[in-house]
Amino acid sequence: MTPDLKVVIAGVEFSNPLMTASGCCGYGEELSEIFPLSKLGGLVTKSITLHPRLGHPTPRTAETSCGMLNAIGLANVGVDKFIAEKIPFLARQKTKIIVNVAGSTIKEYVEVCARLNDCEPIDMVELNISCPNVDEGGMEFGADPKMTEKSIRAVKKVFQRPLIAKLSPNVTSIVEIAQAAEQGGADVLSLINSLVGTAIDIDTWQPRLTNNKGGLTGPAIKPIALAMVDAVYSHCKLPIIGIGGIASAADVVEFMLCGATAVEIGTALFIQPDIPVKIAKDLKTYLKDKKLTSITNLIGKVRKYK
Repeated sequence: MTPDLKVVIAGVEFSNPLMTASGCCGYGEELSEIFPLSKLGGLVTKSITLHPRLGHPTPRTAETSCGMLNAIGLANVGVDKFIAEKIPFLARQKTKIIVNVAGSTIKEYVEVCARLNDCEPIDMVELNISCPNVDEGGMEFGADPKMTEKSIRAVKKVFQRPLIAKLSPNVTSIVEIAQAAEQGGADVLSLINSLVGTAIDIDTWQPRLTNNKGGLTGPAIKPIALAMVDAVYSHCKLPIIGIGGIASAADVVEFMLCGATAVEIGTALFIQPDIPVKIAKDLKTYLKDKKLTSITNLIGKVRKYK
């Protein structure tokens, strides 16, 4: 029997647990030229804001020894253009569509999500309350439990489908923030967003990003992400989408054993854009070798030492 990769998150069925991470494939158009997006469990768009944003000037990405720094600055077309020009494409894709939403104020989050509530092709919204590379809004909503709860609660009043709270690792206690999101009415948690980092050009003595700092992603952050998924899974009842340095089926298995129901793949897409296709195939092989009929048999099954 072929192992079943389907997972259900907040009542929504995904064909497999593999999604794109926000900001790593734009709106999906370029990625669709490389492989059918139906191979994904879900596509997460780049962050959408109320008004268009140009983002930070270049250079706004920098490679590190085991990952990448970015300070894109939430560059996007804005919600009006997104609905008019991007939704028609997304509606034709045979995968689940998750729109990442960012804002400078709670009012902006609410306005964007209210607009998206009328877009039937959207299956979920991922609330970006944890972006580390914008000065206004961004991470402050996800660093304070009260602000986290308040933000989630406000958006839940206008968006009727499942709401994902994307959590920041740049906090004292991610469990406290996760519990605040749960209290506010979040349906799902995704973690982690990038860590704050920087890099310096030793010839010019200047930072390698015009924002001076940015978000660190890639394999370097995976152990941190795993520990945080494990901690949140132990203290919250909400389903978790794991993020951080995922580049292989083994990485996916680790996240699921720590409690994730699904994962988002980000930096690895820049190296091998069709990596989700390979990972899905390798996951089936792994499950066969372990004599497991469903990938859900992995969730939270890490065997900890006493």
